[in-house]
Amino acid sequence: MATFTTGAPANRIDKLKGEILAHAIPAEVLGITGMQRQQPKNSSKTVVYRRYLPFGAAATNFNTANRPLAVAAAHELTEGVTPSASSLIPQDVTVTLKQYGCLYELTDQVSDTYEDDVPAEMKKHCGERVGLVREMIRYGVLKAAANVFYAGGASRALVSTKITLNLLRRVSRSLQANHSKKITGILAPSANIATQSVEAAYLVFVHSDAEADIRDLAGFTHVADYGTRKPVSPMELGSCENFRFITSPELAPYAAAGVAIGATGLSGAGNVDVYPFIMTGEDAWGQLALRGMDAIDPTYIPPGTKDKSDPLGQRGYIGAKFYMQATVLNDGWMAVVEAGVSAL
Repeated sequence: MATFTTGAPANRIDKLKGEILAHAIPAEVLGITGMQRQQPKNSSKTVVYRRYLPFGAAATNFNTANRPLAVAAAHELTEGVTPSASSLIPQDVTVTLKQYGCLYELTDQVSDTYEDDVPAEMKKHCGERVGLVREMIRYGVLKAAANVFYAGGASRALVSTKITLNLLRRVSRSLQANHSKKITGILAPSANIATQSVEAAYLVFVHSDAEADIRDLAGFTHVADYGTRKPVSPMELGSCENFRFITSPELAPYAAAGVAIGATGLSGAGNVDVYPFIMTGEDAWGQLALRGMDAIDPTYIPPGTKDKSDPLGQRGYIGAKFYMQATVLNDGWMAVVEAGVSAL
């Protein structure tokens, strides 16, 4: 464990001290969607979600599971004859909470003699780090969803083009065929699990490197031109047809995972970097936390606190722990487009 001491980093006593400079703050964008659920304490780490498939659907894959089928002639009644009874087909999704955490350490000499308010900085960084960890939990689950479209090829290794309007329309056709509902509510920016209404659309989350290609889509409307339409996020770039785009520098690509760059005009080192465009409808995925979405258990043990492990109180700690997990609830109600981005 790395410990903040008076020698590392060096103090600034007897020197002209500038203010503590601003630093990069991780962005959380994925958490505005997803089915939010609280797991009460002392009631297991595992939750089983269940749906019953519509009549005529089959659990073969995410397409057949979302496409009901009824033949009118098969439902015609014969006088005096009781029709055959049907049953229900359940489909379960199991998710298990995991515990995450981070910890910072400082010495009593830092607290007693250092000119910077190190504990305050550590508290701020701890909160930002927890936010980034939560975003990476969501991103890892969502970019691995099963309904994948590849730009210019049939696999990630064959990705050779950027996002196109035709590809967006193929995704829209797939989502609508699977009865995916457009998102009409997002998680409100508050400590409570509550939603606020937004104009119906499928939401797309992607790395900010893709902004130039999104702006080039025919019919794209920048968020500045929305008029009375409310953005769903401060990171929203704009919209095109059924989709609204939210970009974030945290949603990293698969580096050099596509075709050889050659004359593709795409970004990468040797091979094309492949960017997941996460496209989601209502209730396509969910996130679960113990005692609620903001159930973070912070720790602050100031230097000077004495116990058996530190009888002189020479160390202090700042950290946090939390339980969380994300899961795809219905692969047919979301999609992932893997595409390159233009080299600029």
